[in-house]
Amino acid sequence: MVWNRAERRAALLSAAEERILLLDGAMGTEIQALALTEEDFRGALLTDHEITLKGNNDLLSLTQPTVIAQIHRRYLEAGSDILTSNSFNANRVSQADYGLQAHAYELNLQASQVARRVADAVSEKTPERPRFVAGVLGPTSRTASLSPDVSDPGYRNVTFDLLAQTYEEAARGLIDGGADLLLIETVFDTLNARAALFAVQGLLEELDLDLPVMVSGTITDRSGRTLSGQTPEAFWISLQHAGLFSVGLNCALGPAELRPHLADLARVAETRVSAHPNAGLPNTFGGYDLGPAEMAQHLGAWARDGLLNLVGGCCGTTPAHISALSDVVAGLAPREIPQLPSRLRLSGLDPFELRA
Repeated sequence: MVWNRAERRAALLSAAEERILLLDGAMGTEIQALALTEEDFRGALLTDHEITLKGNNDLLSLTQPTVIAQIHRRYLEAGSDILTSNSFNANRVSQADYGLQAHAYELNLQASQVARRVADAVSEKTPERPRFVAGVLGPTSRTASLSPDVSDPGYRNVTFDLLAQTYEEAARGLIDGGADLLLIETVFDTLNARAALFAVQGLLEELDLDLPVMVSGTITDRSGRTLSGQTPEAFWISLQHAGLFSVGLNCALGPAELRPHLADLARVAETRVSAHPNAGLPNTFGGYDLGPAEMAQHLGAWARDGLLNLVGGCCGTTPAHISALSDVVAGLAPREIPQLPSRLRLSGLDPFELRA
């Protein structure tokens, strides 16, 4: 059975009403476990490239697509409903570090196509439970709200327009590759996310597409704020105009540290809420120690408490983590989307609500 994009969208919306949907886990964890060499990253395409490419995980969608496909398949076999494309840094701004900015569109196209092929192959075997592809738009390596120079607070090394152009190119590749929805994730600067939404909305209008869009922010430390200073509620107010499929939090923190901030977001977000935390806080060696059972225990409690519509894992999580999550959320109802009183709500770093 081959479904077109409109049919997959309808199936996605139906599934989101029925159950908590499972995202996948960390791509980087699985790639690092393979101990790939510089030659592996270069493949046959970039043998003479003048800059070291090892560590550019997004490049593997081009040079080692079978490796990426195998990782995607393991997550689906573990229970994931939604694959996230291997495109976190597949944009001109981030790829400039490797001299590959001219390949940005192709990296996104191939990342989306690889995930699409795997999702379709698994869906063929379980037509009653189709699998979906979220095209990932990462935060880039620049911030539009903050100066990288402490001696010059007004300086910016990127503009809103440049970010919008960067995101538009990446999103076009993901859509052309067959993504079912777009995920603007690990947002540390809300202005970056707004540039991404501006670009995506313009592109969808151009293509006459109605593609669901997810946004997931990251709380950078125990202060409970993004790097650009916003609380979860203020973050939501800054984005609520966009008609999002979901809003959520991911990365930086483990489930124990992330829960109160996710609960704040779930209380006010008038759309679905997602969470994919790290497998705990990094240890002294940069690894993550929270095992599948313990992580599932945390997130299962979140689900039972009505905080989740979508759940998965970020840094340090593996197919084993997703399998454990699949077991604990099975049969649990998704979070009910609240209907809040109609009021003027504004946000800077903190939320403001005008009450009569």
